[in-house]
Amino acid sequence: MIENFDNKTQEVLLSLEKTQKEFWNISRVTAEFLYNLIVDSKSQSVIEVGTSNGYSGIWIAKALKKTGGRLTTIEFYDKRLDIAKENFKICQVDDIIETKKGDAATILEYLPEDYKVDFAFIDANKAQYIRFFRLIEPHLKIGGFIACDNVISHAAKVQTFLDDINADDKYENVILPLPAGLSLAKRLK
Repeated sequence: MIENFDNKTQEVLLSLEKTQKEFWNISRVTAEFLYNLIVDSKSQSVIEVGTSNGYSGIWIAKALKKTGGRLTTIEFYDKRLDIAKENFKICQVDDIIETKKGDAATILEYLPEDYKVDFAFIDANKAQYIRFFRLIEPHLKIGGFIACDNVISHAAKVQTFLDDINADDKYENVILPLPAGLSLAKRLK
């Protein structure tokens, strides 16, 4: 699938894959899954918690280029966000990405009341997944998705989130056996 992207984007993604462990990036198979899901669901508004160096954001933004959507991505660390912004520019997706620097919970808490999301991707502080989920939930449209990475690799840290979303009848959640484990929940009501 990476072959469908322009040469510059391919180069950036391949170089970022070499630093996957250092920057805690998602795997390529997880990135491809998210890309396809965003395109297939025709998502327009995506929020990402945990930008890192921009690897997942590039995949998400490339999908949003097909749907005509936009990405808002949040990162706490200056250095990572600076790297991500440069990568977004090289891959020609910076025009549809709004970056926010700071504490994700604080940023999410102050999202405008009318801010609506079709798709949320969480890949940040695992112990705060439950908090991120509850802050995003008022903005997630019915039929929208919330995907959380590392639910198998960091099972103990995300268990509270998994227990909560699995008990919530507004959501249908599955754990996909992608490399680090991906929780994928669809909002039903």
